[in-house]
Amino acid sequence: MADEKLAFTEHLVELRKRLIICLIAIACGFGASYYFADKIFRFLSAPLYNQLPQGSTFIFTGLTDAFFTYMKLSFFSGILFATPVILHQIWHFVAPGLYENEKRYAVPFIFLGTLLFLIGIAFGYYIVFPVAFKFFVSYTTDSIKILPSIKEYLSFSCSFLLAFGAIFEIPIFLFFLEKIGIVKVKQLRSNRKYAILVAFIIGAVLTPTPDVVNQTLMAVPIIILYEISIIMIRLMGEKKESSEPENNAAPDPDP
Repeated sequence: MADEKLAFTEHLVELRKRLIICLIAIACGFGASYYFADKIFRFLSAPLYNQLPQGSTFIFTGLTDAFFTYMKLSFFSGILFATPVILHQIWHFVAPGLYENEKRYAVPFIFLGTLLFLIGIAFGYYIVFPVAFKFFVSYTTDSIKILPSIKEYLSFSCSFLLAFGAIFEIPIFLFFLEKIGIVKVKQLRSNRKYAILVAFIIGAVLTPTPDVVNQTLMAVPIIILYEISIIMIRLMGEKKESSEPENNAAPDPDP
C-alpha cells in the first residue's frame, strides 16, 4: 500500500512538472502574441470581413470587450505556438509506461501531432470559414444589417478552429490506443460504419451552419483520418512483426 501511494505521489509530481512547463510555453506564446494581437485578429477575422457588405466593420458593445478579446486571442495563439512543447511534455509523461521499442516514436508523435493540428486549423480557416460565413451573411437585407461583435466572433472562431485541430489528431489518438491495447485493427475495421455515423453526427453538432455541405466538410475529413489511422496502425504492426527475431524457430540439431 505504501509503495502504491509513493508511486501515485511520484506521478502527481511528474504531472505537475509537465503542466508547469506547458504553462510556461503558453505564457511565452501569449506574450509574443499579445504584441501582435491586432494583426492576428485582422488575419483571424479576414474570412468574415471579406464577406461583409462594403462599409461594414466589427464592433464591441462593452467597455472592456476589446481588451479582453485581445487577451483571449493571445491566449489561444499561445496554445497554438506551444503545441510542440505540449505534445513533447505529454510524450515524456506517458513514456515511462512504454516499451523501449515504442519510445522511438517520440519524434514522429511530436512532429505529426503538431502538423495534423495545424492542418486541421488551416482546413477550418481556408475551407470551412468562407463557405459558412457566406451562408450567414446571405441573410443580410435592406432592413437587416450585420454588425459582428469582436467578442462573439473570437469565441466562435477560436473554439471552432481548435475543434478542427483536435479532430485532425484522430490518427495519433487511435495509434496510441492500439499501442496500449485498448483497440485493435480488426475492431476499427468492423466498426467502420459506426465511425461514419459518428463523423456525420460530429459534423452536425460542430459545424456553424445547418446545411449539409458544411456538415459534410467536417464529416469527410474525420472519415478519411479514420481510414488513415487503420492503414498507419496496420503498417506499423507489419513492420514490427517483420523486425522481430524468430525466437520461436527450432534450433539446428547438432551434427
